[in-house]
Amino acid sequence: MARWLYILLCALCVNVNNTFAQIDAHASPATHQLYTHLLQLYQRGKILFGHQESLEYGVGWQYRPNYSDVYAVTGDYPALLGCDLSGIELGDSMNIDHVPFWIIRHDVIQQYQAGGVVTFSWHMHNPVNGSSAWDTTAGNVVASILPGGKAHQIYVQYLQQAASFLNSLETASGEKIPIILRLFHELNGNWFWWGRSHCSAQEMKSLFAFTIAYLRDSLNLHHVLYAYNTDRFPSATAYLERYPGDKWIDILGFDIYQAYDISSNQAFSQVLSRMCGILDSISNVHHKLAALTEFGYNQLPDSSWWMQVLWPAIAPYHLSYILAWRNAGYQEFYVPYPGQASATSFKQFALLDRILLRSKLASIQLYQ
Repeated sequence: MARWLYILLCALCVNVNNTFAQIDAHASPATHQLYTHLLQLYQRGKILFGHQESLEYGVGWQYRPNYSDVYAVTGDYPALLGCDLSGIELGDSMNIDHVPFWIIRHDVIQQYQAGGVVTFSWHMHNPVNGSSAWDTTAGNVVASILPGGKAHQIYVQYLQQAASFLNSLETASGEKIPIILRLFHELNGNWFWWGRSHCSAQEMKSLFAFTIAYLRDSLNLHHVLYAYNTDRFPSATAYLERYPGDKWIDILGFDIYQAYDISSNQAFSQVLSRMCGILDSISNVHHKLAALTEFGYNQLPDSSWWMQVLWPAIAPYHLSYILAWRNAGYQEFYVPYPGQASATSFKQFALLDRILLRSKLASIQLYQ
């Protein structure tokens, strides 16, 4: 290769890398290191495997120390632990899935000290009437909780409650544990009070901006990366309709389940692959990490699903992480347990060079 061409290519690579930057200029050192390492892994095509509430319960067990269905099948733990904040805003002692917050705190610390990553979703209660995230009967809740709205102060209290808990996620030496916070997930659907048919695109963007600015700048949360995610989407335009802007978001993602109108392997694979391709292009333009923020196939009836359906659909694309949904029991599970039909395929998937579970991730020392 001619020397001038080599120098030009190097310069272009440096320029591309430098355009990726986390949105919090005052992020803690560990959070900055996490973002930097995630970016490096992303550019190398590595994918962190995650599982929602993987350390708290699974199929046929609950609160078993140092256990996980992922571990039981693969001998390793998920690189990414998913948790949920729902209930913290009301001062509850347990979250939406009846997991005590003290156990969540313990498991977050354990995951961090073992070299893994933590992400939180938040099925936030409706600030207007105190009902669940699925209660859409209170009108335009988003408008009501923006500055000047009738429920704004209640919403501020919700954020303060959440910030207090997130600040309690720290080591014995007082080091804050970095997390990925996934606000207003699946916002293009209509099943949550923040859904597409319940507020305007501009109102949603304004809520994102206020929320992140308040958490970061007023409540001084500097150990958080912020993820934006939709449910299924047909185009880049549709995906970005409610996107608040690059200065507010670190990670772009979407959720998808094999069910309903995409219940067949072929339909699911095609839709997943198409959306990964669109997200790949969007993330390149906006210089953001991309992720599959929730996915699953309930009860996993196909014994070859992980290697023959999921992997071919995502393999051509860059994804920072993928998060399988929770294992709530024999009627609702999204990763296999020992002896389940897809366990062998899942073990093969976990051994792929590009897939990272926690032990592989630990050697990278994400926070240093």
